Amino acid sequence: MKKILSLFLFLFLSYHSYAQTIEIPKKQTQKAFAKLDFLSIKMPETSIPNEKNMGFSGIHYNLMLNDWAYAGLGIYGAVTGERGGFFTLGVNAGIKKYLSPKFYVDAGFHFGGGGGAAAPDGGGAFILPHANLGYDFEHFSINSGWSYVDFFDGGLIQNHQINFSLEIPLNYDYASYRASETEYNFNSLKQSDWNVNSKRTSLMLHLNTLKIKGETQGINNGKTIKLAGFELGTYFTKNWFAFLKVDGAFDGIKAGYMDVFLGGGYHLSFNNNSTNILAKFGAGAGGGGGIDSQGGFLIYPDLSLEQRIFKDIYISVNKGFVMSPNSHFYTSSLGVGLKYYVERNGTNSDKKFSSGKFKGLEIITKHDIYFNADRDSNPTEDLHQISLQINLNLNKNIYITGQTSFANFGNAGAYAEGIVGLGVQTNSFMNDKVSIFLQALGGAAGGGDISTGQGLIVKPSVGFNYQLNDNLSFRSAAGYVKAKGGSLSSTAFNFGLKYHISFLKMKK
Repeated sequence: MKKILSLFLFLFLSYHSYAQTIEIPKKQTQKAFAKLDFLSIKMPETSIPNEKNMGFSGIHYNLMLNDWAYAGLGIYGAVTGERGGFFTLGVNAGIKKYLSPKFYVDAGFHFGGGGGAAAPDGGGAFILPHANLGYDFEHFSINSGWSYVDFFDGGLIQNHQINFSLEIPLNYDYASYRASETEYNFNSLKQSDWNVNSKRTSLMLHLNTLKIKGETQGINNGKTIKLAGFELGTYFTKNWFAFLKVDGAFDGIKAGYMDVFLGGGYHLSFNNNSTNILAKFGAGAGGGGGIDSQGGFLIYPDLSLEQRIFKDIYISVNKGFVMSPNSHFYTSSLGVGLKYYVERNGTNSDKKFSSGKFKGLEIITKHDIYFNADRDSNPTEDLHQISLQINLNLNKNIYITGQTSFANFGNAGAYAEGIVGLGVQTNSFMNDKVSIFLQALGGAAGGGDISTGQGLIVKPSVGFNYQLNDNLSFRSAAGYVKAKGGSLSSTAFNFGLKYHISFLKMKK
């Protein structure tokens, strides 16, 4: 009898262990690539006599839909010329077809919105098709060719030009969104296809101040710009990392200042990994809000001190500079932030893990409408925007979110937003197809003559998701936007697509 019970127990435990292993969500790989491009746009004769070409530089991330088609998102900023503070956001689509193992053709299309720096951008909507020839060096590729830009909604910027691009493969692993908030023990994950090296990622929400120095800034000399934004970091070794930093002004000067930086840094940990020192250097674009950043190209050296306050959450204090290379625009930077570190998508690390949990991530591209958006001087009319929102689930029903939006119709091409907040959503119903959400966001906004005062807005909304397939949902919402210090006070409506996946977050 004992032998029979022992055999039964052994078979039961073996089956249970095997069942848990096969139930672990399948690791899927999405082929993707990052792209940096540059084009020199001939500017029309308007307010600046003999105006120089505007150097337009973009950062894009594209997903391969199959062996030859791709789609994604991109943000552009002025880096040379006389329109510092000119920014846009848009969507990409194209084909990438190899003619040989190394040579390929790339024909694509970018549609977006934005503007700034008193440029003749009209409502902000523009198209940017291209046709390039490229060469693949395996770990990166370069391409160049014809492109055409047209700010077609009442804008005057319209030109053919040559573009230059650098592309880097950046694939990622993921699981179905349905797996989010499920947890598995470490030993079971070690027996699955998630038994690979983990990757470290950080996300920081921060507040920064820029103390303006130098007589070149006129009435803004000596003022302090208050900014809100986020910083996303990814580590390619234990200590070296790359980062993307985006900020928008909400107080201190007339609304409209924004900066975007791409850079790298070195991370040093001590005090049992509870304290970090980070040295960073970034380069990018910035301007707007009456700030004279000339062509818009800025550099960002910085030193940060971080202290762990709870598990993977740190408080960060940073000191640095935001400046143009010739110091025409020169500021001293001081900021504070809340930073979250994630070891993701792998069990192998120098850290000891006890389990792993799948976390939901949602990327939303949508069209926003503010009805009868008040202006400082121009007649009131509807404001349209192209918008990008990213949600990170804290649990099944609560998420943190960040959003950036740029005007594309409505005679406000320079208007842009950078806002963050919290949301709650229901469990799915109606055959697991529908969910309802409520969210509240706030942050920086300005430009395009929209009456936002010094830039602080709040934006509550309620809406629904309808699932189309495992990774895509239709999303729509209605709400309200209100500016503090300005007369903007409008009902709002939006609709778009939500891309949703989950990633494996390892736990100590």
